[in-house]
Amino acid sequence: MELLDVETVRDEAESALRAWHAYEVGRGCAPVIDFDCRPMEEEIEPARSRLDVYRRLIELRERAEGVDCLAGRLDADIAYLGALLGEHRPLAEYVQVTQGCGAAGWSAEYVTAIGERARTALAGLGVGWGAVTDTELNEAEGPLDLDAAPEEIRQASDRFEPAVRKATGSTAPFELHIETADVDAYWAYWLDGAGNSVRLRLNLRNAVFTEVGARRFAFHEVLGHGLQSSSWTETVKGSVPWVPLMSVHALQQVLLEGLAQTLPLFISPDDQALIARIRLDHYIQLVRAELHLGLDDGVPIRDLADHARRRVPWWRDAVIADALTDRRDPQLRTYLWSYPAGIDWFVHLADADTATQSEVLRAAYSTPLTPADLVSLWPDGPVIGGPGR
Repeated sequence: MELLDVETVRDEAESALRAWHAYEVGRGCAPVIDFDCRPMEEEIEPARSRLDVYRRLIELRERAEGVDCLAGRLDADIAYLGALLGEHRPLAEYVQVTQGCGAAGWSAEYVTAIGERARTALAGLGVGWGAVTDTELNEAEGPLDLDAAPEEIRQASDRFEPAVRKATGSTAPFELHIETADVDAYWAYWLDGAGNSVRLRLNLRNAVFTEVGARRFAFHEVLGHGLQSSSWTETVKGSVPWVPLMSVHALQQVLLEGLAQTLPLFISPDDQALIARIRLDHYIQLVRAELHLGLDDGVPIRDLADHARRRVPWWRDAVIADALTDRRDPQLRTYLWSYPAGIDWFVHLADADTATQSEVLRAAYSTPLTPADLVSLWPDGPVIGGPGR
């Protein structure tokens, strides 16, 4: 396909996704676009229906044949929209076409070993392993009052921003806005935005604020998602073949969630308390992956709940129930897989040679890399999505 044709299909795909987004938001449903790297001022006319969007995406996909970045993005959109329309693909197929990686999972022995690493890290903070681990850890991390949390996050972002820019090569400007919300959803922190403006929302219903947590989410949300997405906005000012609209059901999400969860390993590896939290997050995400796969395998809910409690003894029934329920949602069934797939790959990258680390981090803040792109940068890395159980 000639360059002009690529740009035409890209722009038409962008328009179709904007119309779909307007349709979903207008109905009070989950947004399609989570970060807009090429914001537009004009009002977008909503699509007439999901089926109209589906037909339009199919037509564009046929025209995008041979342009991998466009074809892959459209395949992801079609798969997710198909799920919203009632289609239920096998999990491995659904994850592969949306997140761009496998869903083979990890062995029980591997998950246990990662758990032991987390236990050791917590023990270094004087935190035990049992029914009150979460309470002890929050105390060890230094509780923060609600009113102090936004400013602590902002100060931590300012403190570490120069180091992140040096490691990633990003010179992109960005403006941070912090808001609070109180919604019944799985997330405690959420970042979205457009162009060089990013919005961090703190969900007061789920968030627990600590001094370490402020540093953790400064890295994850602000210097990870925020600065990274703003950096892609700068790239879009040139000529790119990819659609400049980021969606959690699409192929950049393993990169976004993987690097955001592990960024302190590359920037602040001597922060013992923060690194301990990352070790625990790695383990927790792998346990969630076990539940994800167990649901797909048809394991009885009671057995999955018992397994979760054995793996994470401080999880309450409400937490376990939400973890299971979320993974039946068409959007979260794909999106939530990016967390274990991403964190496992980037934790291993932090143990690789510094030249490889530098190449990946700099590329990651230039272009929304897919899992295939990550593998091309580090062929010796672990299998994204797990080698199998």
